[in-house]
Amino acid sequence: MAAASCVRSEDQFLCSICLDVFTDPVSTPCGHNFCKTCISEHWRVNVPYKCPMCNEEFYIKPQLKINTFIKEMVAQFRLEVQHEPNIYSSDQQAAKPGEVPCDVCTETKLKAQKSCLVCLISYCRTHLEPHLIVPGLKRHQLIPPVENLEDRMCRKHDKPLELFCKTDHTCICVLCPVLDHKNHEFVPLKDEHEEQKAELKKTEAKIHQMIQERQLKIQEIQRSVELSNNAADRETAEGVEVFTALIDSVQRSLNQFKEKIQEKQRTTEKQAEGFVKELKQEICELKKRSTEVEQLLDSKDHFHFVQRFTCVKAAPSMRTWTKVSIRPPSYEGTVVRAVSQLENKLTEDMKTVVEAELKRVQQYEVDLTLDPDTAHPGLILSDDGKQVHYRDKWKNLPDKPQRFSFWPCILAKQSFSSGRFYYEVQVKGKTQWYLGVVRKSINRKGRLTLRPQSGYWTICLTNGNLYIACADPLVRLSVKSGPQKVGVFVDYEEGLVSFYDVGSSVLIYSFTGCCFNDKLLPFFSPRTCDGGKNSAPLIITPVDTE
Repeated sequence: MAAASCVRSEDQFLCSICLDVFTDPVSTPCGHNFCKTCISEHWRVNVPYKCPMCNEEFYIKPQLKINTFIKEMVAQFRLEVQHEPNIYSSDQQAAKPGEVPCDVCTETKLKAQKSCLVCLISYCRTHLEPHLIVPGLKRHQLIPPVENLEDRMCRKHDKPLELFCKTDHTCICVLCPVLDHKNHEFVPLKDEHEEQKAELKKTEAKIHQMIQERQLKIQEIQRSVELSNNAADRETAEGVEVFTALIDSVQRSLNQFKEKIQEKQRTTEKQAEGFVKELKQEICELKKRSTEVEQLLDSKDHFHFVQRFTCVKAAPSMRTWTKVSIRPPSYEGTVVRAVSQLENKLTEDMKTVVEAELKRVQQYEVDLTLDPDTAHPGLILSDDGKQVHYRDKWKNLPDKPQRFSFWPCILAKQSFSSGRFYYEVQVKGKTQWYLGVVRKSINRKGRLTLRPQSGYWTICLTNGNLYIACADPLVRLSVKSGPQKVGVFVDYEEGLVSFYDVGSSVLIYSFTGCCFNDKLLPFFSPRTCDGGKNSAPLIITPVDTE
C-alpha cells in the first residue's frame, strides 16, 4: 500500500524549477513548494519576487523556511525508491494509441512518464528510476512525454532547440547563432512561448468578441423579422378591411393584394434565415477555433506550442456584419395601387386608403436645403435655401461640373443612398414645374432627357393643366384638381418613388421597381416665367401634422 501511494504522488515530490525530487523543500506564501536553492536562485535573478507556478507577486521577499512535513515525505520517497526499485511496475499500463510509449521496453511498450532531452529517450516509470537516483542522470532535463524527440534537436549541431530566432521565426540551438543565425535576434524558447501565449490570448479575446457580436446580430435580425411581421399584419388588416367591403367581383383583387404582402414577407424571412444560418455557422467555426486556442494555451509543451502558434494565432477570416441588417419591406402604396386598378366604384375607398398611407409616409420627412452650386444661372434662391424661382436675367456664375447649364434646374444638398425619405413642395400659383429625384451621377450639361434610364424619376406640370409622369413612354396623369402641394416619397431598397397631392390625399403617380445604384438627390425645376404666368416660386415646406 505504501508503494502504491508513493507512485500515485510521485509528481508531488518534483520541484517545478529543476524537475528533480525536492532538496530542502520550502513553501511560498501562496502554497507552492520548491527546492530552497532553486527558489532562492530564481528570485536572485528575477525581480519582482513572483511565484514561478502561479505568478503571484510578493512585494517583500518571503522568509523561506524548510517544510519539515514535505521533507520527511521526500526522505521516505527516496528510501522506497532505493529499496524497492520495481515498485512502479505493478500499476503501469501499456501505452494506448495516441500515448507516448517507453523506448526502453522490449516487449509490451508501457506508457512513458517522462522524456529526456539529453538521452532523447522516453521512459516508463520503471526505466525512469535511474534518472531519479543516479547523480549524473539527475542533471538531465526531463519533460512530459513527447513523441519525435529528435525533432527537438538541432540536426546540424545535435543540441536541444532551446532558442527562438525572431529574424527567421524558427527554433535554434545554442550553437546556431554563431554561424547560421549570426547577428540575428534570438530569445530563449520559453520567453518566445510567453510572448506568443500573450498574443494568442488576444486572439482568443477577439474570437470571443466576434462570437458575441454575431450573437447580438442574430438578436437584431430576429427583432427585425418581428417588426416586419407586425408591419405585415397591420398592412394585411387594412387591406382586408378595404376589400371586404367590395362585391364579389373584386375578390380576385383582394387575393392578389394579400399574396403580394405575403411574398414580401417570405422574402424577408428567407433572407433573415440565410443570415442567421450563416452567423451560426461562423459561430461554430469560431468556437472550434477557440477550442484549439484554449487547448494550445493549456499546453506545457513549448515546442508544440510554437509550432502550432502560426496556425491559430489569427482569427478566421469572416464576413463583416456591421452593416448587414434586415429592413422590413415597405408596404406603402400596396393598397393604393391595388385599389386604383379598380374603376370609379372604388373612389371613396381609394381616398380612405391614401389618407392613411400619406400619414405613414410623412413620418419619414427630411429637412432639405437647395444647393446653390447646382443651380442654373437663371435661378434665384431665398436666403434660407427653401425657395427657388426663375428670372430672365441670368447671373454670371462659374460653370462648375455640378451646375445645370441649359435647363433651369437645381438639386438639394442632401443625398440618400438607403432607407426612406419624404418631403413636400408647394407649387401653388405655378403653371409649369418638374419635381422628383435623380441619381447623383446624372448629366447636367445641355439638353436633358428626363427618363429613369438617364437617372431621373420625375413628374411635371406643363401648360397649366397637363400633368405627365416622365416615364418611358410618357404617362399622362389624370389629376382632377391641380395640387397646391406635392409630397414626394422614396423607398430606396424597395425601388419606389411616389408623388402625392397632399391637400386632396390623392396618389398622383408611382415609379416602381426602380434600380437606383447611386446616391439620390431631390430635384426641382420651376421652369421659366412664361411671361409672368409662372413666376411663383417652388417652396420646400414642412409637413403639416395637424
